[in-house]
Order: sequence, then structure tokens, then C-alpha cells
Amino acid sequence: MTEVTATPTEAEALLSVLERNRRTFAWKTSGLDEKGLCATTAASSMTLGGLVKHMALVEADWLAVKLAGEEHGPPWDGVDFEAVPDWEWRTGATDAPGEAHALWRAAVERSCVLVAAVTEERGLAGPASFTWPDGRTPTVRAMLLDMIEEYARHTGHADLLREAVDGRVGEGAPPDFTI
Repeated sequence: MTEVTATPTEAEALLSVLERNRRTFAWKTSGLDEKGLCATTAASSMTLGGLVKHMALVEADWLAVKLAGEEHGPPWDGVDFEAVPDWEWRTGATDAPGEAHALWRAAVERSCVLVAAVTEERGLAGPASFTWPDGRTPTVRAMLLDMIEEYARHTGHADLLREAVDGRVGEGAPPDFTI
């Protein structure tokens, strides 16, 4: 977890917001059985289990691969996403309780180490390790802001799904919640 000083640097502030979003996401998706993890609402096929596994993939793809220039690693490197583009969504809905969360926690731990190293080495204005098709290379700052947005959007999805499953509501995890 990123510790923020009395006068945080921009990097500390960004990482603190990202960590708060991760923590709220973890709280919204935690402690459910198989039925809760595969529940849907409205016309959507989205599930909490699918969301958790999707965010594990986003951590690997966005921060390990695109930001730090590392490989995806398991289980992602064994998946043919061309043949099964929504693999993480479908398998996350059917994984045993705890399995998707363990994968997500491992991805977050890896991301935290990589982001710290990249931020130290390149700074927030430094380049990511990939280039968009139009030739632009995003900055470390832009990548972190995109991750914050990704968590904020999917935490909103998790909020709706979780309320439908068991009524859990709230804007943030309680102080005693641990990831």
C-alpha cells in the first residue's frame, strides 16, 4: 500500500487513489460463494467473479505489459484471446470462490512492485513500454490515470451486482477490511 505523506507528491497521490479504488473493488467483490460470484442483474451477463478475473487481466496487461514491458505471465500467456476474447469473464464466473481473488491479489502485488520501479526509473512524465497504433506513447501518469478510471468504472458495476446479490452497499470498504 502506498503511504501518503502530509504533502504528497503527485505519484503518491495517484497511487493512493489507485489503492483506494482497488480496496473498494476488493470489498465489493469479497466473501461470496459460487452463487454470489456468478449472479447477474438486469440484461447484463456480467458477474462479480468475471469482474475480478477481468481486473486481474487488466493489471497484467496494462501495468505489467504496457507500462513495464514485462510478459503477461500465467494464466494469461496460455489463453488464445483471439479464439475466446471474453475468456476471463466466462471463466471468472465459474471459478471456485477465492480462485479469482487469489489471481487478482497476485496481479495487484506484481503491479505494485512494477509501478514502483517504473515510477522511480522514468518518473510520471516518462514513457510507457508500448506505443499506440497512431504512434503516440503514453506517459506513466496517463497509464496510472487510466487504471484509476478502469477501477472506478468496474467498481460501479460491482456495486450494482453486489447490492443485487446480498444488499451490500457503501462507497468504501470499512476500516477493518483487508484485501
